[in-house]
Amino acid sequence: MTQAPSSSSAASLRDHFLIAMPSLNDGYFSHAVTYICDHDAEGALGLVINQPTELSLRDLLQHVDLEPRDELPEIPVYRGGPVQPEHGFVLHTGKPEWRGSQPITDSIVLTTSRDILEAINEGRGPSRVLIALGHAGWGPGQLESELAENVWLTTRAHADILFDHPSAERWAAAAQLIGIDVNLISSAPGHA
Repeated sequence: MTQAPSSSSAASLRDHFLIAMPSLNDGYFSHAVTYICDHDAEGALGLVINQPTELSLRDLLQHVDLEPRDELPEIPVYRGGPVQPEHGFVLHTGKPEWRGSQPITDSIVLTTSRDILEAINEGRGPSRVLIALGHAGWGPGQLESELAENVWLTTRAHADILFDHPSAERWAAAAQLIGIDVNLISSAPGHA
């Protein structure tokens, strides 16, 4: 029988970053920054925000039979996680205006419907977007267990890191929010 999470770990991590510890050598989550979109007693859902694929928004639009407009900005598509890699997720600022929109905060929304891709392509979509294929998911108590094992650092998310920082800098920038230089943390476990 597993123990119930302590009251300090039972708080929701919605709108937080999970920052992979250097010791996390799992191929998918090594040096990952994951934005937590939802977290409750049923589990958690997040998007990895620093692993761009070779696809761009232009490629994705063509894949879903939309003709990209000429002036479409270059927007990368990220590996959001290993769960449902065939499903797209658009994390964006603004209001929940599209069919598949779910607000995460007052200013950050997760949308999973095609109409947001149409709006972005037509130049009437949100100004700040992160597009991902797949997501990361945890069952009940799974994330809390990983946190107890020191697999992740956590901190409140910051929109500038989420939308504006170059992908390669997001891991270090997220850790810097809590005053940690991840480059100084050893990846080897040790004893004091």
